Amino acid sequence: MRRRVLQFKIRILRHLAVPVAVFLFGLGSALAQSGDNHANDQQAKPPSAADAAKESQRKTDEFTEAAQAINGPAGNPECVWLGRRVVRLMWRDDLDTAFRHLDLYDRFGCPSGHIQATFRCLLLHSNNIDPKAADSLNGRVNACWINPSLPLTAPSAAPAAPAASVPSPTTNR
Repeated sequence: MRRRVLQFKIRILRHLAVPVAVFLFGLGSALAQSGDNHANDQQAKPPSAADAAKESQRKTDEFTEAAQAINGPAGNPECVWLGRRVVRLMWRDDLDTAFRHLDLYDRFGCPSGHIQATFRCLLLHSNNIDPKAADSLNGRVNACWINPSLPLTAPSAAPAAPAASVPSPTTNR
């Protein structure tokens, strides 16, 4: 009798082992993905109205500057916005998204040659871009968009150390 009860328990445990293992595996994956979002919510503060106004004014100024500096459709705000975006995406090797934006850029009648010239300028000035600072890339893309033929500048090097003065030998006679 004990043998039958023991075999019955083993049979039930075998049937339950797989679903319990799948449940625990799924539960572990779900907990690993959830993370602690409360820490991120406390650190991120919503932008104030003054910050939003400054950002809006800065963007408007950039579009106005581009329209004044560039003659033709490349200076239109939609061409400036899409073109700079395409160049940044190409720099980050996100070519699929860049080509989708490029199709939209062409649909607005913007000159594709300006993107080529801007990307060439960005490549030539790549030694001045800090990969950890987003503003560095954005500023360089904006400068190259406005003037794709920027002169090359040497990367800022440490100033040369002054030569040590060697005392002249004096003769005592």
